[in-house]
Amino acid sequence: MSLTELNRRPDAPPAPLALAKAALFLDLDGTLAPIAARPQDVVPDPRRTGILENLMTGLEGRLAVVSGRTLCDIDRILEGRVAAVAAVHGLVRRDAGGAVTETQPHPAQPDAVAALRLFAAGHPGMLVEDKILSATLHYRGAPEHAQAARQEAERIAARTGLALQPGDMVVELRTPGPTKGDSVEAFLAHAPFTGAVPIFLGDDFTDEDGFAAAERLGGYGVLVGPRRHTAARLRLDDVNAALAWLEAGR
Repeated sequence: MSLTELNRRPDAPPAPLALAKAALFLDLDGTLAPIAARPQDVVPDPRRTGILENLMTGLEGRLAVVSGRTLCDIDRILEGRVAAVAAVHGLVRRDAGGAVTETQPHPAQPDAVAALRLFAAGHPGMLVEDKILSATLHYRGAPEHAQAARQEAERIAARTGLALQPGDMVVELRTPGPTKGDSVEAFLAHAPFTGAVPIFLGDDFTDEDGFAAAERLGGYGVLVGPRRHTAARLRLDDVNAALAWLEAGR
């Protein structure tokens, strides 16, 4: 998605969540859980787990988590409460029945991981996360080197053919393939999601494909966080506001 397509700056919150006809697609970091300094610092939370359990029942299974994290990491944080999951931004997808489809890693992924680790070694505070299908450079611990991190990732992407995906204080080099938006479309093509109104909650630029897909398929996106240009139609202030909105769904 190009920046020119992000033509809204929403400020209005969504109406109370009506579960009867909705299908929910939820990002994790920055939406269901606060952003942490390190990916491993995000842990299970009893309130969040209880909300997801209630939503799974109230939505009759029409709930999916669509995240950049790996499938194992999503299950760890959410304590396995959500059956349908799109992981690594859509490159791995587990349907409501438990069947998993996975894109084959690009042959250049190991080289990208090695190059990012070499770069991070010269910039204290940076972390490299190897997800097999993608490599993520986290520079939240070294924000003064943000531009250098982005430039290095651009050079690696140009050399390898990997897809470059910027995010909130991260830059990711991923195997080309399905996006979060593609995952929403794939879920909606099968039970129990078929015929439901898609609602996508997310906070980051990596969620824009999800917002656009929900809108295109008869639903809408909800931005979680500060007001900015986005394809989402509505907005919630932060993770606590998102959890409260989900918790109040009837």
